[in-house]
Amino acid sequence: MKKIGFLSFGHWSASPHSKARSASDVLLQSIDLAVAAEELGADGAYFRVHHFANQLASPFPLLAAVGARTSTIEIGTGVIDMRYENPLYMAEDAGAADLISGGRLQLGISRGSPEQVIDGFRYFGYAPSEGTDHADMAREHAQVFLEVLKGNGFAEPNPRPMFANPPGLLRIEPHSSGLRERIWWGAGTRKTAEWTAEQGMNLMSSTLLGEDTGVPFHQLQAEQIERFRQAWDTDVHGREPRVSVSRSIFPIVNDLDRAYFGAEGDSHDQVGYLDGGKARFGKTYAGEPDHLIEELAGDEAIAAADTLLLTIPNQLGVDYCAHILQSLLTEVAPALGWR
Repeated sequence: MKKIGFLSFGHWSASPHSKARSASDVLLQSIDLAVAAEELGADGAYFRVHHFANQLASPFPLLAAVGARTSTIEIGTGVIDMRYENPLYMAEDAGAADLISGGRLQLGISRGSPEQVIDGFRYFGYAPSEGTDHADMAREHAQVFLEVLKGNGFAEPNPRPMFANPPGLLRIEPHSSGLRERIWWGAGTRKTAEWTAEQGMNLMSSTLLGEDTGVPFHQLQAEQIERFRQAWDTDVHGREPRVSVSRSIFPIVNDLDRAYFGAEGDSHDQVGYLDGGKARFGKTYAGEPDHLIEELAGDEAIAAADTLLLTIPNQLGVDYCAHILQSLLTEVAPALGWR
């Protein structure tokens, strides 16, 4: 059994071919899609976070709204760029959204991806300290965020407060118990996956890895997952970890599917350069259900993960994205033992 959800990049465009032509469209349609996904029996509604782009950005208002409109589906991000975040304010927002949803938040965080602007985090008021770089800063912000999510007091109370304080040092409020264990790190390499395990975070791995060893993407990703699990210390962290992988999977069950994705049936891995180094991009899976079942059965990383996030073309609209999810959940997943 696997948890299966969707991952939306939240694009909008003024193009007449797009059903999401504004930020308002994307936000409202994201809520509607999460509701539809829950009704279909999907397990997760996840959203990308990109700054300075015509895409979803500030995640917590959206997560809280989805939490208020749904009751069972997991709600998450994939991923929040920690270079841009005030970790204490983020802990307040995350705690509030998690309480609204009844403890269903699954937050993916990371160093972030290539940006629309140069060093965009500087416009948000953040800069690496001397002798460090932006990746170090993201991890520093993450460490503070993880620490305050534990709920321990750390702030000296005012001896003459406006309202009475509880005894001892004060913590970030609102505090949501258990949220610390539902934080994921978006790891782009095998080494980063090992670091993720050491920090006690779940592993989130996408359709891109910032390294290449010459083996197919799914095998490289499966090795990343294996290294993560080997580095995880259950005695230290007190629980078993979770692992998610993202995939672009499009079952072709009608003529509209074929028009949109029929040409993707010949997709294959791509190797390129990202941030000055080699990177491997995973292929798109598209085809009739029987063909997909045969192909996906050989994906070693999906087999190793407990959660599968389907990237959806949100500009095609809520109804069509729900159709993709339904086709996967009913026509493909049962035959693979995922359901």
